[in-house]
Amino acid sequence: MRPTKILAALLLCLAIAAHASVALLMEEPYGAFGAMNPTGHAAIYLNHICADSPTQLRPCHDGEFGVVISRYHKVDHLDWIAIPIVPYLYAVDNTADIPTSVTKEQVAEIRDAYRKQHLEDLAPDDPKTGAAPKGEWTQLVGSAYDRSIHGFQIDTTPEQDARFIAIFNDRKNVGHFNLLFNNCADFSKLVLNTYEPHAVHRNFIADVGITTPKQDARSWVGYGKKHPKLNPSAFIILQVPGTVSRSHPDDGVAESLIKSKKYVLPLTILAPEVTGGVVVAYLVDGRMKLPKGTPVFNIGDEETSDTPTPSPTPDRHPLTPDPPTTTPESSKAVAPSE
Repeated sequence: MRPTKILAALLLCLAIAAHASVALLMEEPYGAFGAMNPTGHAAIYLNHICADSPTQLRPCHDGEFGVVISRYHKVDHLDWIAIPIVPYLYAVDNTADIPTSVTKEQVAEIRDAYRKQHLEDLAPDDPKTGAAPKGEWTQLVGSAYDRSIHGFQIDTTPEQDARFIAIFNDRKNVGHFNLLFNNCADFSKLVLNTYEPHAVHRNFIADVGITTPKQDARSWVGYGKKHPKLNPSAFIILQVPGTVSRSHPDDGVAESLIKSKKYVLPLTILAPEVTGGVVVAYLVDGRMKLPKGTPVFNIGDEETSDTPTPSPTPDRHPLTPDPPTTTPESSKAVAPSE
């Protein structure tokens, strides 16, 4: 890296570390289920909140990067689970262990190694085979191997973080996942509205009342535009290169129907009026244009607790957006537009 880039990265690191934030992670769909249901996954990243366990939150110590919290389907009967950001993205504890390229087999090995070390209580070995269990525990760690992730964040205060910790540590954590009415996007909406009441809402036109990650993002971005003092910003976490199939853009309900020939063609023949209504709903209230040139979010320093932060390895940057290569004004985070 050029000296100017290194300096810019350090300045950005210091600036971000001084401000707590809450970020919506709109995660792209992937695999067979992602083809059938292209709405993707929603999660929340809290950069000043950490966890003593996957279900017990606390303020972060110096050098820690925060947690990702989300709702999952049938993972130890829990409603929400908190995972440190580094393992959540890459299934490793130390950033020096993050691979630069992976295969499907390597991802399975990395995930299972992390599970055996940290998540045996949530996902114990299969009692019949002694191997890694089946199920959706794989969504807890290594998310960046499967898909790219779009982040939309605003600043928070210590008082807001403390209130959130108190509410969720005291809240009954029992799973009641429902794909249509109590899904991951509903949970993210709950978290964001805990910080900023009434900021995120359902879309009864374009999504027929089903909460989707894209609708969460649309609402959250709109709220940030109305409250610029909260310093709204956007970033992207790129899918790790390799032979793993690439993820796809998130869609809303109406958008997914319009883009899918296997759905829209039969619907057009059987109910052209309904199809026309879906198209209008999407055009009127279902679109969201992601910004070009969104800063890439990278992790570069090893996660530590109350210890001096080590120097980043040469091929990685601190936990900040990549510094710009143009004018100083472009160092400001890019806010998405609808």
